[in-house]
Amino acid sequence: MKIALNILFKTLLFGFLTMVTQIGGIVYLLSLLITKKWKWNSKFKPLTTFIGFYLISTLLIVPLIAPIFGRERVKHSNRIKPTNYMTVLLNRNYVRPKLNEVLSQTEKELSQTNIIIHYLDANFPFINTFPLLPHLSHNDGKKIDISLIYETKNGELTGKQKSISGYGIFEDPKSNEHNQIDTCLKSGYFQYDYPKYVTFGTINKEIVFSEKGTKALINSILKNRDIGKLFIEPHLKQRMNLTDNRIRYHGCRAVRHDDHIHVQLK
Repeated sequence: MKIALNILFKTLLFGFLTMVTQIGGIVYLLSLLITKKWKWNSKFKPLTTFIGFYLISTLLIVPLIAPIFGRERVKHSNRIKPTNYMTVLLNRNYVRPKLNEVLSQTEKELSQTNIIIHYLDANFPFINTFPLLPHLSHNDGKKIDISLIYETKNGELTGKQKSISGYGIFEDPKSNEHNQIDTCLKSGYFQYDYPKYVTFGTINKEIVFSEKGTKALINSILKNRDIGKLFIEPHLKQRMNLTDNRIRYHGCRAVRHDDHIHVQLK
């Protein structure tokens, strides 16, 4: 019984690590082999081995292999940064080179502003169609989520965010705006507002959604003709008077997009 439970635990752990990081399951199996051969008596040896091997793989090995699969890490700069560095540590920051070019061009378009492009989940480094859960479509290197822009109550743009993860703090519809959220929830799509459970904490409660900053960001992104679609909640599209036909509604089967912007290549 003990052996069976041990096998079940390791199988579930392998699946979880693979689902969350893509490479974690394989790293876990290899770390078990290394642990057996490493002559060091310590109860921390398995964990130390896994963490060390995982960090080496994520930071050094994976970036060298990913280009074989047509992907590379999102390139950071003074204006392009992850909202949360867990995105990097979990290997969820890989895109096709063309998408890096789009981000770089957008950065140049915004050079006269103090807008910072904070990105969220992009794609895993390997294999098209490998799901980046819980997303429905981040599986080909063409997609990336970008945080909304916020400002102080005095109207000054800020790079701060309202949640630790970057997801889950919504900019709800006003009374005079179309409420697609209610429509989806009443239609039985219970998952539509589930990101409220993955904020990992609310921060910077003093800042507010910036219409001018977010609109400037979206318009700068859409100046690139390689962009095929951009998803944002209909009430925000209405509020910011956005008219580009590439701004689409993502459907009730996804999750609400009034906490981030989804951008994808053609």
